[in-house]
Amino acid sequence: MKLRITLNGKTFDVDVEVAETDNANLPPAYPVGSAVLPGSVASAPPTPVASDGADAEEDKVCRSPVSGIVVRLIAQPGQQLQVGDALMVLEAMKMETNITAPIAGRIATFHVARGDNVQAGQVVVSFD
Repeated sequence: MKLRITLNGKTFDVDVEVAETDNANLPPAYPVGSAVLPGSVASAPPTPVASDGADAEEDKVCRSPVSGIVVRLIAQPGQQLQVGDALMVLEAMKMETNITAPIAGRIATFHVARGDNVQAGQVVVSFD
């Protein structure tokens, strides 16, 4: 493939070759909601990052799929949600990610607030 690149006002024509077309080494894409962290087995829960919610029952929590900052909380404690309903919005690298309910249930507690830094795998919501 031929490309034309301009650097500091000078234009260069370059030949580029695709060395490898195998996508097997790319990191997995995550559905919005609770994350399965890289290197973990899909059936094994991710290792908690923060102490709050660390002893929570894994089937009653939502963990952040990415590290970022809480932009806004959409749902509220006590609210009944269905799978896929919006919980909050996180910003990571100037991109907003909607975090959705991984299970149906009533929100017991938000473990984060607007403006908080969140780590991937951290419990952000507990359900009843």
